[in-house]
Amino acid sequence: MIIHTCVALRPCRPPLISSSKSTLQRPPNCKFSVRNCIKDPNNSQKLVLEVKEKLEKEHYDLPVGENGRDDEDMILWYLKDRRFSVEEAIAKLTKAIKWRQEFGVADLSEDTVKSIANTGKAYVHDFLDVNDRPVLIVVASKHLPDVHDPRDNEKLCVFLIEKALSKLPAGQEQILGIVDLRGFGTKNADLSYLTFLFDVFYYYYPKRLGEVLFVEAPLVFQPIWQLTKPLLKSYASMVCIFIMNLKLSGRNTSQKKPYQSALETEAIYLTSLKSGLLELAKIRKGSGMILVCSL
Repeated sequence: MIIHTCVALRPCRPPLISSSKSTLQRPPNCKFSVRNCIKDPNNSQKLVLEVKEKLEKEHYDLPVGENGRDDEDMILWYLKDRRFSVEEAIAKLTKAIKWRQEFGVADLSEDTVKSIANTGKAYVHDFLDVNDRPVLIVVASKHLPDVHDPRDNEKLCVFLIEKALSKLPAGQEQILGIVDLRGFGTKNADLSYLTFLFDVFYYYYPKRLGEVLFVEAPLVFQPIWQLTKPLLKSYASMVCIFIMNLKLSGRNTSQKKPYQSALETEAIYLTSLKSGLLELAKIRKGSGMILVCSL
């Protein structure tokens, strides 16, 4: 087990979205990195070409280009997700490409999500975590299903996932999620939206969400968590960590986005913990972080 100490957050690349009309684009030299899970790289390339040919013959009406049926990086990622089963990868990839087209992922921009983004309910952090992962922040108390349009919530979710993935540095494959549950109440509960999230991260962005940190979960969140846990069985690669009793330092919290404070900074360092959780809790107790639960 590795315990990271607090060092300065590492800055990402310059913002990829500079105007209200701009859309998400990958940097010229940045592609989603995919590690081969089979010993022979030539064999994996053969499988990619096999999938590519089958998609061309059986699903010729699907779009081509980036995130299309001939995107070899995307094909390899889905082969990896399906343990290099060609038929399973084709089925899941076809579903994802059709969804992207129907949902209008390519049309999402700062301008199209501006109104819902201004609520501050979610955003991508300006810095990477200590494992060089982009960080997606969610402030649950600002999610109001009775006030906000569900479709707008979904668009913001997908836009931010795309934005986070566009910041992946070379060699990195996953993002980190931090959910701030301070002030969470029944008015913020939204099982319909949770179902959407599970579908998004299982079918359309598989294995992209590496870990989720839940900060200061109140008692009212427990019933929701109990309903949610069974749905997480499909996400064997994802680790969920609960952080309680987090002490804020003396950093200025009166900024425009007060959550960008010690809470966020310190939580980002508590990552990549797969074992020895009770031992870690004892070590970190003095600093105000107490790990109380993990999948």
